[in-house]
Amino acid sequence: MGIIFEFLSFALSAYFYALIGYILMSWFPGARDSSIGRFLSAICEPYLEPFRKIIPPLGMIDISPIVAIFALNIAQLYGLPVLYDILV
Repeated sequence: MGIIFEFLSFALSAYFYALIGYILMSWFPGARDSSIGRFLSAICEPYLEPFRKIIPPLGMIDISPIVAIFALNIAQLYGLPVLYDILV
């Protein structure tokens, strides 16, 4: 059972870095049109879209990815251990 939760923790960490990479790509023109940009868009946009519906952009600044990363970290730091304790 511990191996499954280690894998889930690794997957959440990898997804965190994918989100960071996707967000940083917005700073470079044309970066999201590359093959890596399209791949990151395909895996990150479904997660970011609900946050964008709830949190409107402040002028030209979109803070919804910050909230999405915060929620992902909360799930990894507190959600996984609680789930592990419940199941074990």
